[in-house]
Amino acid sequence: MEEKASLHIRVWGRVQQVGFRSFVAQKAKKGNLSGWVRNVGRDQVETRAEGTREDLEAFLLAVKKGPSVSEVRKFKVEWGEFRREFKKFQVKWF
Repeated sequence: MEEKASLHIRVWGRVQQVGFRSFVAQKAKKGNLSGWVRNVGRDQVETRAEGTREDLEAFLLAVKKGPSVSEVRKFKVEWGEFRREFKKFQVKWF
């Protein structure tokens, strides 16, 4: 059985108004992850996701890179336990 976990990521940089949240949501859905992504402040995006450790590791690599028009300058990553908190992955607007 595959190990499951949760992941909380914050990224700073040119990550708003460049399609970053849509990019993150697309990668999460491709990896069968559940959770959410949202803008925070003026230069930060936050995401929480749950799924298999393998899928989360691939997701993390994609989020650290971001879409080609973005520029991730800093990131913070926290791993946690899988809690079945989310049913699907969604983009939060607030």
